[in-house]
Amino acid sequence: MRRAAAAGAMAVAVLMAIIGAAAAVAAAAPAPALMLRRSAPLKELKPLKKLDSARFTKRSGVPEFGLLGLPGVYYTNVRLGSPSKQYSLQVDTGSDLMWVSCSSCTGCPATDDDGITFDFYSPNSSSTSSNISCDDDRCGDAIKEGHSVCQSSDSPTNQCGYEVAYAGAATSGYYVSDTIHFDTVMGNGSEQVASSSASVLFGCSISRSSYLQTDGIVGFGKNAPSVVLQLNSQGVSPKSFSHCLTSSEDGGGILVLGEVAEQGLEFTPLVSSQPRYNLNMEGISVNGENIPINPSLFTTSNTQGTFVDSGTSLSYLADGIFDPVINAVSSSYRRHIHVEEPITD
Repeated sequence: MRRAAAAGAMAVAVLMAIIGAAAAVAAAAPAPALMLRRSAPLKELKPLKKLDSARFTKRSGVPEFGLLGLPGVYYTNVRLGSPSKQYSLQVDTGSDLMWVSCSSCTGCPATDDDGITFDFYSPNSSSTSSNISCDDDRCGDAIKEGHSVCQSSDSPTNQCGYEVAYAGAATSGYYVSDTIHFDTVMGNGSEQVASSSASVLFGCSISRSSYLQTDGIVGFGKNAPSVVLQLNSQGVSPKSFSHCLTSSEDGGGILVLGEVAEQGLEFTPLVSSQPRYNLNMEGISVNGENIPINPSLFTTSNTQGTFVDSGTSLSYLADGIFDPVINAVSSSYRRHIHVEEPITD
C-alpha cells in the first residue's frame, strides 16, 4: 500500500484516445475510472532523471480510477483477484503492458527506499486466476506487438511469457488472467458510483531490475495488451481515456476510461500512424511570445517527434529546441522579477 503526501498545485488536463481521436461516449453509458495521486515534488532533478532513465531503455458515465502520487510519478491503486487485493501501479501512457510483482519473483525488493512494504500477487491465492497458454488468442495479439515470448512447443499448456525492457531496467515473467475491480460512475447527471469488475490479462513478474516505487506498472498505451483495449473489447469502456490532474495542494486527480465533459478544455489531434501518443508540435511560446525555432525540429517521423508520456517525470527537448526555450525563459524571468538593491547605511 502506497502513501500520499502533500503536493504542489498543478492544473493540467490531458485527454487521449487510442486511435488518435476522442471516441464519442453516450451520456448514460457507464465506464471505469481510477483516482490519481502524487506526493510532494522533489527539490532537485537528479532523482527524477533517475526515474526517467529507468523507464526509457487520461465525466460523464465512465469507469474511473483514482490517481495517487510519489515523487516524480503518478500511480493508482488497482484491486486484482478473488478475493481482491490492492496493488499500487504506476500509470504509464508510454507502455502497453500491465504487470505486478509476483510472490515467486526472484530478487524483487521487499520494500521501497522509505521502508514501505511492497505487495506481491499470488496466482494460487485467487480463485479467478488462470495461466495463459501460447495458443491463447490474447497471447498471439501480444506476440504481434512484441510483448510476448513463447517457447517452441505444440503443447496447449505451453505458458505465455513476456519480457519488457526499459532503458536501464527490465522485467520478465508470465501472463495470467484474473479479475480487475473498479468503480463506475453511472452517468445521466448522477454522481452515483457502482462497483464493477472484468477479466483482464496482465504480467506476473518473476524477475525485476528497476528503480520502481510501486508494486508494478499499468500500461495505457495504444497497443495490445493495454488495459484500455482489453476493457473496450469486452464492452466495458470506450476506446479512449482521460488522464486529468487536479489543482489541489494534494495533487493527484482521476483516470477515466472515457471522455470527461468539462468546459474550457483544449484539444489537439494525435498522430495515429505512430505507436505512441504523438502530437504535431507547431511551436513554443513564453509569455505569449513565439520562440524562433526551426520548424523541421518539430516534424514527426520514425526517428523524432513529440509524445505524451505520463510515466516520465520531466519534459525533454531536442538540442535545437532546448537552448532557445531556456534563453527565452531566463530573459522573461529577468524582465518580470524586480530585484531591489540592498539598503546600506
